[in-house]
Amino acid sequence: MKRALLYLAGGTAVSFLLNYFLLGSQGWELDLYYGFAFGSAWGMAYFLDDPKFTLPQKLGISFLGMGLLVLIGFLLFGLELAVPSVIKFSMVFVAYYLIASFKPSKSLRN
Repeated sequence: MKRALLYLAGGTAVSFLLNYFLLGSQGWELDLYYGFAFGSAWGMAYFLDDPKFTLPQKLGISFLGMGLLVLIGFLLFGLELAVPSVIKFSMVFVAYYLIASFKPSKSLRN
């Protein structure tokens, strides 16, 4: 759990700094929100990369995370700006498991 929180914080910080300083800022609040979507995807993917979670549980928890991101984004920025956060979340989540699939253990934890 501690490492998953580190991935959340690190992913949020790196994504925020890249968006804010290098990729063209859309306002620090929105950049922070998109950074949080990126970091939460890495943290959640790492947390769920455990044999104790079944595939349906992993899918359900990730969809719950995406729904929560949309809700937060909708309340703060509107639906049009909230949808890209789900796309970022999904891409990072899939990338994590794609990278893990190349390892014999099918996990990045081991």
